[in-house]
Amino acid sequence: MRTSIRVGAVAMATAAALLMSGCSANTGGGDDGPVELNYWAWAPNLEEVVDIWNAENPDIQVTVQKQDGGDPAITKLLTAIKAGSGAPDLIQAEYQKIPTLVSSDALADLSEYGAGDVQDAFADGVWDSVTLGSDAIYAIPQDSGPMMFFYRADILEQLGLAVPTTWDEYADVARAVHAADPAKYLGTFSSNDAGWFTGMAQQAGASWWGIDGEAWSVDIAETPTETVAGYWGGLVEEGVIDNKPMYTPEWNAGLNNGEQVGWLSAVWAPGVLGGNAADTAGLWKAAPMPQWDVDAPATGNWGGSSTAVTTQSDHPEEAAKFATWLNTDAEAVQALVTTAGIYPADAEQAKAALTSPPEFFSNQPDFYEVAAEVADTVSPFTYGPNVNVAYSAYNDEFAKAADAKTQSAFLDAVTAMQKITTDDMKKSGFTVE
Repeated sequence: MRTSIRVGAVAMATAAALLMSGCSANTGGGDDGPVELNYWAWAPNLEEVVDIWNAENPDIQVTVQKQDGGDPAITKLLTAIKAGSGAPDLIQAEYQKIPTLVSSDALADLSEYGAGDVQDAFADGVWDSVTLGSDAIYAIPQDSGPMMFFYRADILEQLGLAVPTTWDEYADVARAVHAADPAKYLGTFSSNDAGWFTGMAQQAGASWWGIDGEAWSVDIAETPTETVAGYWGGLVEEGVIDNKPMYTPEWNAGLNNGEQVGWLSAVWAPGVLGGNAADTAGLWKAAPMPQWDVDAPATGNWGGSSTAVTTQSDHPEEAAKFATWLNTDAEAVQALVTTAGIYPADAEQAKAALTSPPEFFSNQPDFYEVAAEVADTVSPFTYGPNVNVAYSAYNDEFAKAADAKTQSAFLDAVTAMQKITTDDMKKSGFTVE
């Protein structure tokens, strides 16, 4: 089911440069001193990376204004855009928030400042997240969260089971693990993290929104997402996969005691595993995600953010120069890895900066080689201007499906997400053709 959306009262800029609105709250530049840029961000220790830039660029000085997180920062920015003043020059923006910011005329188009010159540094799927499939460039990718399969190598070895490379094999291994010990599961279906499910659908070829000129489409209830939902619903109904939400005390305990034998997660998983299951260090390994089509390897993203320039900046060219340096310069990316602990979106710089495995995975020297191979296969995915509504609908509808434990309920949840998301776009001023 494909529902076309045309922008109504809230005009959506796509390929053209966005309107410059309001008065900048920033000062500096000219003959009186250096250009001064404010940067709203929440990544840890980012100030140390910015210090490198400031030391090397006396004419363009950047100040980090630490935010409480992605959602609070975006809310503050949207308030400033609506007021016409008070926005920073730059903001750390998660990929799923970019369409919301673009629809609010909050982000400058960086294509006129040479941002397109770095396109080849990023996987196509990551680059698509900052262009929305248009000729405009709304941000420079910073980090990404390519999804991988993490598993207890010792338990699979004890059971004589091979690491699954396809989703059919994953289902077979899940059955074998649970049959050997009814307390053990190869993984869980989590109804409390829409980002996880989005990445799973992305791997299958889904793109929940689309843009064609000024027309939007909502494409949640399409074959890729229905395939993923039906697959997991079938395993839950069969009882061979867990349906505990992630990050609960019960789930954390399962990571520690071996009841959770695997986790479909992202490249940042070692930090979570190390924090929640420290005693299992050296027992886990990472592999590419099981595939729907082994001849066309693909994965999804779970997490990741970018550096964007706002439309209230008085110095968009200088801000774009900094954003590009921050995310593609070898010294800057190495500092981001060392101080902020990110997985860089720039593939070549990630390879150069990540030469040793995470401490938790010291038993797998090629951890980041596997991650690089996976990151290069991220499928394109377009987010929409009301991603928050779709994510909330996921949490509500799939919580019901997880309780029902039927495949049909999982498929009904996808249909409900489509309707809720589309209805919200109508209410928000978008016109349905």
